[in-house]
Amino acid sequence: MHTFILRSMKWARWVLIPAFVSTFLLALTHPVYAQTPDPNVAEELTRGLNTLWVLITGFLVFWMQAGFALVEAGLTRSKNTTNILYKNLIDFVFASLAFWAFGYAFMYGSTAAGWIGTTNFFVSAGLDDVAGLPVMAFWFFQLVFAGTAATIVSGSMAERTKFSSYLIYSFFISAIIYPVSGHWIWGGGWLATLPFGAGFKDFAGSTVVHSVGGWLALIGALALGPRLGRFTKDGKPVAIPGHSITLAVLGVFILWLGWFGFNPGSQLAISGSNADAVSLVAVNTNLAAAAGGIAAMVVYWLFVSKKPDLGMTLNGVLAGLVAITAPCAFVTPLNSIIIGLIGGVLVVYGALLLEKLKIDDPVSAVPVHLMNGIWGTLAVGIFATENGVTGLIAGDSAQFMAQLIGVLAVAVWCILTGAILFYGILKGWFGLRVSREEEVKGLDIEEHGVEAYPGDVIGDAGV
Repeated sequence: MHTFILRSMKWARWVLIPAFVSTFLLALTHPVYAQTPDPNVAEELTRGLNTLWVLITGFLVFWMQAGFALVEAGLTRSKNTTNILYKNLIDFVFASLAFWAFGYAFMYGSTAAGWIGTTNFFVSAGLDDVAGLPVMAFWFFQLVFAGTAATIVSGSMAERTKFSSYLIYSFFISAIIYPVSGHWIWGGGWLATLPFGAGFKDFAGSTVVHSVGGWLALIGALALGPRLGRFTKDGKPVAIPGHSITLAVLGVFILWLGWFGFNPGSQLAISGSNADAVSLVAVNTNLAAAAGGIAAMVVYWLFVSKKPDLGMTLNGVLAGLVAITAPCAFVTPLNSIIIGLIGGVLVVYGALLLEKLKIDDPVSAVPVHLMNGIWGTLAVGIFATENGVTGLIAGDSAQFMAQLIGVLAVAVWCILTGAILFYGILKGWFGLRVSREEEVKGLDIEEHGVEAYPGDVIGDAGV
């Protein structure tokens, strides 16, 4: 026992003595006594924490580009896979440059009578902080949203669009169309200051991002016309199955994950009481997605095909996510489930409506993003009870009026600019659709000279 004590003391000497000396030296350089925390240190820590949060959520939203690419590729034919993946890549390439040079200025520059921003072109780190964040962090977070709006259009125009024309409209959407209407809502423009309710409210972009992308997707699909063989001569729809439900499912899971950056990140802070707001937004986002998937599955199963359809359920999940994007910070979890359920129903009957109208939308971008973008925006005016925003269920009709005005204003803007872009500029001057022969052979070979699935992989190489 005596030997054990001596050995323990010897061991402690080599551990405790250096620790004591280090503590003593630190005390000499940084005296330890009760004092008021340095407000500058606390402010910098808060700024750093919020910046880290916004950047991480921005990275998640960027990763949604991969989700959109996989969903679109999976729900279309293998002969067009390279083309589709290329478009989803180039969307973000163009969005990055266009939003840096022009888009951010039009969206967040000093407002000109509430209609368009006029300062901060060619964004640099020398600009002032925005919402307590370094301007470059704020710019990056807004960039990934701009990239999402442009990507939405790709799905409705898949398998028949000229790649060169796609490059043109991808640039214009990111540089002008999306930022201008975004300025009205998020940039301090006229919709944000409407004398109704608390002004037009769209927390994370049901209208700013999804309805804008959805309106342009609809105009683009109308300008192109349906794919060859999509409708019979008497107008009956013919299904054109996608080549990989596996890719589509993986894409939806990536998008679902990315939405936890899309919506919670839009709080633009995580410190202090912001943590409570972020937590509510995350829960509401998830519940609406689940409800949308359930509703789409059940409705399609019981009333349409008599069998559960995985593709429709995937779109139901996305519909719920789009619908909750505007109201996620203003509603209760129960209301988010109701919003998601209605979104799931909308996507089923929205897809059927497009078929009746002979509009070909290969991935149901219009029902998912446009119809549910509108629904989610109006849902703010119906269900909102948080953050000083109240809707019809709280006895406030003014907020609903603001939401309706915003939906209509953005619709007019997108229809007008979309018609000029797709019908006037692209279809009239450059040509929008590939030839019949190119569409039959597939855009991978005809537009890019590279197959996503070459012969030695799919088994017809003759070896």
